[in-house]
Amino acid sequence: MTAREAIVAEARAWLGTPYHHRARVKGAGVDCAQILIAVFSAVGLIDDFDPGEYPRDWMLHRGEQRFRDFVEAHADQITREDLLPGDMALYQVGRCFAHGAIVIDWPLVVHADSRFGRVTLAEGDGGWLAEREVLFYRAKGLR
Repeated sequence: MTAREAIVAEARAWLGTPYHHRARVKGAGVDCAQILIAVFSAVGLIDDFDPGEYPRDWMLHRGEQRFRDFVEAHADQITREDLLPGDMALYQVGRCFAHGAIVIDWPLVVHADSRFGRVTLAEGDGGWLAEREVLFYRAKGLR
């Protein structure tokens, strides 16, 4: 299995996990930041880490790019044209890039969606994600 196939398989294994802010337990609870850490550490592309405390609505009140900064510590920004399965999509919510998803086959993504209350398979360019600015990232070391 390639690294990309492993990322996609691991992301799909989280489907149906309830949304829970700051949690990271497959089948019990996860948020959109923690699922990225869980998936990419499970396949060995990053070391597991704790991003620290973050309020659920920080992106509505502050301009600090906390989420994007932790992604950029472990991934490089890419263009939509370079996007492949296993890459990441980060969406602007409020003032910041504060929602993450794992690309399955663009525009199909897996993400922890608080609106639906669980990890879902969704169109990354549809629904509530459609009108948001989006940036794409590839984990360092992923080819």
